[in-house]
Amino acid sequence: MDATGVTYPPSSVPLPNRAQYEAVQKENGGFPTATVINIEPTIEVPSDHFLWSMFNILLGNICCLGFVALIFSVKSRDKKVVQDMEGARHYASTARCLNITSLVFNIIYVLIVIILFATYVYTILQIIQEANSNRYNNFNMYGK
Repeated sequence: MDATGVTYPPSSVPLPNRAQYEAVQKENGGFPTATVINIEPTIEVPSDHFLWSMFNILLGNICCLGFVALIFSVKSRDKKVVQDMEGARHYASTARCLNITSLVFNIIYVLIVIILFATYVYTILQIIQEANSNRYNNFNMYGK
């Protein structure tokens, strides 16, 4: 038995501040107090696609699409700072569409450059091969 006159089983441990608990219980009319915690739903923060916009500016800013995407990315970031998630989501969506378009144009541009370079090298090799065959034919024609 302890000071309150209650016997506890050996595996149980009494509250260390039982007197304080009982005082609070008497103040509230014998009802235990309740704590209410309001939990707001988690709001998903949209991505602003800032790094993707920087990539598109630095590696081929065709039709200034990368620059315009960067402007929308910065606007999206500003909206996130002022907790306007719907506005941030709108600007981020526009930035994403512009980044996709810019990336597609950059890929097409790179493919065209590769094709033109391969055609140029092929043409140069054909000219060299034709010049060598003409020299060989001229050599046989004059009997040297």
